[in-house]
Amino acid sequence: MPKQKKRRKYIFITGGVVSSLGKGIVGASLGVLLKSQGYSVVLQKFDPYLNLDPGTMSPLQHGEVFVTDDGCETDLDLGHYERFVDQDLSRLNNVTSGMIFWDVLTKERRGDYLGNTVQIIPHVTNEIKKRIPLSGEKDNADIVITEIGGTVGDIESLPFLEAVRQFEFENREDCCHIHLTLLPYLNTSGEVKTKPTQHSVKELREIGIHSDIIVCRTQSPLEKEVCQKIALFCDVPEENVIGCMDAESIYAVPLALQSEGFEKRVISRLGLTSQKSNLKDWKTFLNRLNNKEYPLVKIAIVGKYVSLSDSYLSVAEAVRHAAAANRCQVEIKWIEAEDLEKKGSEGRLRGVSGILVPGGFGDRGVEGKIKAVKYAREHKIPYLGLCLGMHSAVIEYARRMAGLEDAMSTEFNKDTPYPVIDFLPDQEKAKKGGTMRLGSYPCLVKKGTKLYKAYKEKEIHERHRHRLEFNNTYREILEKAGLVISGTSPDEKLVEVVEIEDHPWFLACQFHPEFKSRPCRPHPLFKDFVSAIKKIVT
Repeated sequence: MPKQKKRRKYIFITGGVVSSLGKGIVGASLGVLLKSQGYSVVLQKFDPYLNLDPGTMSPLQHGEVFVTDDGCETDLDLGHYERFVDQDLSRLNNVTSGMIFWDVLTKERRGDYLGNTVQIIPHVTNEIKKRIPLSGEKDNADIVITEIGGTVGDIESLPFLEAVRQFEFENREDCCHIHLTLLPYLNTSGEVKTKPTQHSVKELREIGIHSDIIVCRTQSPLEKEVCQKIALFCDVPEENVIGCMDAESIYAVPLALQSEGFEKRVISRLGLTSQKSNLKDWKTFLNRLNNKEYPLVKIAIVGKYVSLSDSYLSVAEAVRHAAAANRCQVEIKWIEAEDLEKKGSEGRLRGVSGILVPGGFGDRGVEGKIKAVKYAREHKIPYLGLCLGMHSAVIEYARRMAGLEDAMSTEFNKDTPYPVIDFLPDQEKAKKGGTMRLGSYPCLVKKGTKLYKAYKEKEIHERHRHRLEFNNTYREILEKAGLVISGTSPDEKLVEVVEIEDHPWFLACQFHPEFKSRPCRPHPLFKDFVSAIKKIVT
């Protein structure tokens, strides 16, 4: 008999009442719970904004740009998905209105619609529907979880919701719709109000979507009377009203939702079989993360966008993963790079046990980052530089240790006499802002270095997002001055990692290791960095 095709299941998550409720965390947590029961899961984000991707957006407006192995610049929620479910995603897992409209208009110009009037329905909605199953087919997943960005009632999300309605109509027995809402507490009346949730669900029903499960963000446990009221007025079974209280850590959310029977309700709705859950590793990580008896390490993150911590979300999470693995608590001190440019500002770095300089674009705050590098090098404080953090380290070393006092990057000063960070000859397009090295690239690791000690591998693969490279013209000069080049591209034309030998721990890399760190599998560089800090502190 021919092999029966897998009947894939689909979960859609929408949000109501207010934005930033945590649809991504709820979706990622559900992924953890379903995976713990033996189901293969893939998550994806459908975002209503018109940008093709978030690559050109300011981190201060949209948070960090997360990069996948295949070089796609995506929404930061994909970072949550990868970290929670511990799997690599691709460009198929992030869809924007811009991508949809681009493809529809390309087809229209090509004549694919045979002269028909191109409309939101059916052309745009059909393009959205076509994308829904693609990532599940690629990964042969049992379950596809799709988060619809924005808030129900937003005009820009209507095409996505209509596409979801049609998809659910065509695959009703294989779909589950989860709606996340806020239950505000009014101090004046001393009660939780359900009316915003009722109105949000009503908006969905007017579109033609019926919520199967309602997840309620609250500040206190959900009382039975409240559940009964929501169930009655929103037309869902009482047991399908799930409370989701504010948690101390995002990593506590899967266990909190499990205690509410969340994944069992989803599994029941999809007609699947509930199995014994295995969350041993997750619980171990969470216990270590919350252990107040562990020694405390203080790490300064010197960045350009620290007024919005989501700008460095993956960096902060990678630090926390590494701290848990090293059995220590971590306190992150956020320092604005521009503030360090002021005279006498070095005092802001006193008292920290480690310094981390993350990536960024543009010349604002660069001298402050270089100052942080100098402080870490001279005071023998463990240092980790990422992307622009590596550029800053190379510039500082060239100035102070190699005698190239005016060393700089051509991105920040095109007339610098010593362009230690520069566009490569074959990167002419990059000078116009049109080319970046994006996605995963191989790196050869030099034995006997801090890099090799961390990875214990001869070749590694890491994700990139940058335009400029180490200028090989100054390679010999810097090496003679003591800078160790510990990682290069396989052809040795590109310098990937530099470090200082006569230092407790000083390493800077061209790539972004934070994108590959996971709660139960911390990234080797972050783990080694925090380990070095702990040794000094204890």
